[in-house]
Amino acid sequence: MAETDKPLLIKRYASRRLYNTETSDYVTLEDIAGFIRAGREVQIIDLKSGDDLTRQYLLQIIAEHESKGDNVLPLAVLTDLVRSYTTEVQSVVPQFLAASFEMLRSGQTKMMENFSQMSGPMAGMPGFEAMRKQQEAFIKAMMALPGWTPPAPTREETPEAGSAEELAQIRKQLADLQKKLSKL
Repeated sequence: MAETDKPLLIKRYASRRLYNTETSDYVTLEDIAGFIRAGREVQIIDLKSGDDLTRQYLLQIIAEHESKGDNVLPLAVLTDLVRSYTTEVQSVVPQFLAASFEMLRSGQTKMMENFSQMSGPMAGMPGFEAMRKQQEAFIKAMMALPGWTPPAPTREETPEAGSAEELAQIRKQLADLQKKLSKL
């Protein structure tokens, strides 16, 4: 499926069946969740009324995953969300959640970039290969979590690497990590 800037339009018929307008076939909630995990924006519209039902269906997808035991949202977070609907905090919660997820995506992006750039002088250090394999396993496990999406491709300008001080600091951090790993 080609990724576009335009959201994938899903129409809900009176029979409550969901129709993918790009592929001209019916889809399930799990299909829609798959589109979203693949990085696609989705918009679900009621064919008869024209109402946007996207939020309703996204909440339903989350509820189904939570009921299957894929508990991503801690009970305390769910409780706080319910409370936020009845307090003055309600106006702050959406912005806070959006900012929190943006920070998470940004952190994932930077982590993936840093991981992919780990080479050069560090590759010859003792234990580097074992650490790299552990990081790969960690990232694979994280990517297998329900609801995890790969970071959006954003390329920020990075400072020129190579100062001796930065390299010494990285070597010290790596040595500290190696000590911690050897204790495990």
